[in-house]
Amino acid sequence: MTDARFTDLLAAEWLKLRSLRSTYWALGIGALTVVGFNANAARNHYANYPYMPADMKAGYVEWALRDAFTAAAALILILVCASVGALTIVGEYATGLIRTTFAAVPDRRALMAAKVTVTAGVMTGYGAVVVGASFAATQAILSGRGADVPVSHPGVLSLLLASALLAPVSALVGMGLGAVIRHGATTTGAITVVLLLLPTFITDRYAWTAAVRNALPVNAWSRLVDVTYGESAVRIYPPHYPTTVTSSWVVFAAWAAVAAVVAVVVVDRRDV
Repeated sequence: MTDARFTDLLAAEWLKLRSLRSTYWALGIGALTVVGFNANAARNHYANYPYMPADMKAGYVEWALRDAFTAAAALILILVCASVGALTIVGEYATGLIRTTFAAVPDRRALMAAKVTVTAGVMTGYGAVVVGASFAATQAILSGRGADVPVSHPGVLSLLLASALLAPVSALVGMGLGAVIRHGATTTGAITVVLLLLPTFITDRYAWTAAVRNALPVNAWSRLVDVTYGESAVRIYPPHYPTTVTSSWVVFAAWAAVAAVVAVVVVDRRDV
């Protein structure tokens, strides 16, 4: 298999990924949890609508748009997808399968490029399915209050696209961390710190901390899904140093690209 075509490598990596039962469990439970969180948020707003003050009722459609994919659901999606991405590398190192893989395919860069491509493709599809299911479920619930929004509503496409792409971005970051660390528990800890905890610890009170904060994936996602950024009736504290939609998309692309390059280069240069 030393002269394997790239399509052969893609097929092999796809076979590895779908043969892991842990992948099915993680993605299945993750999808149900994400959809459940969003549906519960929509149900709560549906039930509490009669008791809301007039100003909140006036902005009820804005709440409905937020319920389509909540921040809690985004954090769950990040953790699940990053863990699956890390598993694609860490799992092979843990079992020793990586030695057999390298013996069969000495071209490590091509091998890792195939792994990155398959993982990114699968997780993009996964993100699209989960986000689509969440949107359909939440809008069906809120339609009883006349607060459901169509896909053509301003901000909906950005919300759906950003939320769906959060899956492959997180998976690639997990893969990059897994390639560097090569240990399951430690990689999971690093994923939690980098993608989940760090955004909550960094303030936007100063220009330099705001720049760091806005450069993190979850904060970029928050900007992309917030159609009333800086002017929201439900926002208590406006941002001190606002970011832009364009820069947030750049953040998404940069994290995915850098993580993919790190995974390829590290595996290529380090011994097993």
